[in-house]
Amino acid sequence: MSRRLLQKGRSVMILLSSLSPIVSSSSTVSFSICSAAAMSNSVGVLHAAAAEQKRALRSRIRRELRSIPADQRTHEDNEIQKLVLDSLWFKSSKRLCAYVSCEALREVDTTKILSECLSSIDHGAFGHHFDHHSQVKKKLYVPRVEDKNSNMRMLEISTMADLVANSMKILEPSLTDANGNDCEDVMLASEPVDIFLLPGLAFDRQGHRLGRGGGYYDVFLQKYQELAKEREWKQPLRVALTYSAQIMEENVIPVTLTDLPVDALVSPSGVIPISPAAFERMM
Repeated sequence: MSRRLLQKGRSVMILLSSLSPIVSSSSTVSFSICSAAAMSNSVGVLHAAAAEQKRALRSRIRRELRSIPADQRTHEDNEIQKLVLDSLWFKSSKRLCAYVSCEALREVDTTKILSECLSSIDHGAFGHHFDHHSQVKKKLYVPRVEDKNSNMRMLEISTMADLVANSMKILEPSLTDANGNDCEDVMLASEPVDIFLLPGLAFDRQGHRLGRGGGYYDVFLQKYQELAKEREWKQPLRVALTYSAQIMEENVIPVTLTDLPVDALVSPSGVIPISPAAFERMM
């Protein structure tokens, strides 16, 4: 699927949304209905083709990830996490949403990042001024899948003991913490998230992200983006953690209307800012 075809699909959607429901004659009605049907069919074909290309690319990337030697993967995990932990944008963040990595899925490890968030000290409580070497206290939210319809929540955890394995043996937050209190849902929090640390199967330097096909992150990120707009909050940075093998050339990743871009990548070779917000806040 070429980018030109996908952009054509976007144009089709715009045209569809602009069709006027009020017409002056039966011939215009007939023409509008036929045109809308043709446009709808074109969009359907484009999305079907993109979906097939995504499936093929996912299969290819999964094979490549399985072929990476364990010692190389560990090295890249350590390099990526060090880049995050040493960065000012991470140290100065107060609220983060981050995934709990799953080794079986060959996701970039986040264990050290999560541990640092959970062990962070509130220097401000003791009157310390934040500098490049200090760490501020953080609130950490991690994903919990609700159903098979792409619904996911981000719940706060205060310790790794708040995580339990789901049916897929992936660690998720329980609904209540160790003291029996409800874990805070980030959608109900009174303050904005600074950073989303995101997983994925493939990325490119234009910010496109290929997930695993469930749509959970795209749906959740769209909801949070709308919430931030309603509350007039600054949008959080969407930062993807990626192995070297997961970074694709331009136009390799199919793009559809529901795909949200990331602001930056963190790979073993360094931070790759993409959006203006990333250049402003991460460099």
